[in-house]
Amino acid sequence: MKLYTADRLRTHDALGTIDAGGIVVDDEGLISWVGPAADLPVAYSDLASHHLAGTLMPGLIDTHVHLGFDGGPAPVARMMAESDADQLVLMLHSARELLSAGVTTARDLGARGYLDVVVRDAIARGDARGPRIIASGSPLTPTGGHCWFMGGEADGGFELRTAVRRHHEHGVDSIKIMSTGGFMTKGSAPWFAQYSEKELALAVSDAHRLGKKAVAHAHGIEGIRHAVRGGIDALEHCSFVTADGSFGFDAGLADEIAAAGVYVSFTLNVLAWRMINQGSGGFVDHFAMVVRELRARGVRIVTGTDAGIDNAPHYAYAAGLEVLEAVGIPRGEVLHAATAIAAESMGIEDEVGRLREGMSADIIGVTGDPEKDLTCLRSPALVVARGAEFSADSYADFSDMPEPESATAGFPHDH
Repeated sequence: MKLYTADRLRTHDALGTIDAGGIVVDDEGLISWVGPAADLPVAYSDLASHHLAGTLMPGLIDTHVHLGFDGGPAPVARMMAESDADQLVLMLHSARELLSAGVTTARDLGARGYLDVVVRDAIARGDARGPRIIASGSPLTPTGGHCWFMGGEADGGFELRTAVRRHHEHGVDSIKIMSTGGFMTKGSAPWFAQYSEKELALAVSDAHRLGKKAVAHAHGIEGIRHAVRGGIDALEHCSFVTADGSFGFDAGLADEIAAAGVYVSFTLNVLAWRMINQGSGGFVDHFAMVVRELRARGVRIVTGTDAGIDNAPHYAYAAGLEVLEAVGIPRGEVLHAATAIAAESMGIEDEVGRLREGMSADIIGVTGDPEKDLTCLRSPALVVARGAEFSADSYADFSDMPEPESATAGFPHDH
């Protein structure tokens, strides 16, 4: 057993913030006790204290990553050129990058050959280090549709439903469906819906029957509408792209998203962070408007970064949090979106996302106070995943990364 103490605990639970707090982690990797260090139960009084001059909080959660993308200038080309063995090596490396950045839970929303299931199980067994992985297998898309190269092609409602069952057979945790096309697949238009409402409803209902959340990649307004009315649990991107390819908004559809209780991840990441710091508007201004409108309606926003896509490395997770604050989400809400709310969106709120007795000991420590300055999350001083400390690999500060040569930075998310 171990005792961790810090100047403050931000539990993201009913206990709120505890000054001079402590956490006891048992030998099973669970939290045995959390509270003011002065109230430490006698049973734990002999434990040596590991003190951090700063803040302890729940491990961070990324609801949208791609372990099989390397975050370089051409991740799709690399994936298509590599063998499954090469992909597996890359995915294990990506998992370590995420954990080094303090991400203790990550949902992979696009991998081929069920390699994300292999990585998930290797980490769970202790054969590799990385976040708790929520595996989705290959995203479901029509023949030649967005991300077809991952192997999830399914045409029409019945093939979609069969694909959901096949994914279940292979042990995935969640289902991702490409409700619209994407910007980064040749011949795929993001403003067009790839499936009808009825087709999506067939797939989503079967996913729910099998105990799985269903997530929709959705840029275009039509595809967003089909996904929401088809019963989807979460929207990725939610860009409100109109039929002519421009950015727009639909207030009535926003009302539907709120009424249906659908979670939204805008997948804003380090590419948007660069745009903000270069003083460019356009894309970021559009999302500031969408965030404002959805928040006003009570839509629950979660953190997802699309980590691994072009020039968006996995270790740059914290940039996405800074972007959410920059587009108008209060800092405290950003932190909850990255922990408790993200866990709720994936149906694992009883395991992770809060510092609470009986939950997994997924903990990070930083030398500042993220409620005052999110930049202290760029380089965690302590990472504990399932009760085991992790010695983080070194990585560059994303603010020092070279500017990407690719023009795709103009639309900083897509998978």
